[in-house]
Amino acid sequence: MSFYIEMQATAHELIEEFGQVGVVTRLTPPDPILGGEPVSTPHPAALVPMAYEARYIDGTNIRTGDMQIYISSVGLAIEPTVGDVVAANGTDYAIVNGDPNKYDGVTAVVFIVQGRIAA
Repeated sequence: MSFYIEMQATAHELIEEFGQVGVVTRLTPPDPILGGEPVSTPHPAALVPMAYEARYIDGTNIRTGDMQIYISSVGLAIEPTVGDVVAANGTDYAIVNGDPNKYDGVTAVVFIVQGRIAA
């Protein structure tokens, strides 16, 4: 077992213990030729939403109300990315920035995303 898989397991245990169950929803746009409706696909996830400390809020990149959301990569079928929506604390947060934390280039230890209240 590699070091990064062990770190992934540790992160997952901590998120499950101290976090909550949420949903990462990916909206797939309609086919550009055939048209149709966008398809919304929910993916259950273990996550921990945390408010940014005041010293990081600059009003441009990080705004008041933005959340730093740690999402366990274990069992998650997708890699959360800009455009996805995370449901946490009864609120929907649009992902505006993210870091997959793939230190070895392969294993996502934990996904850390910046969520902004979805309009």
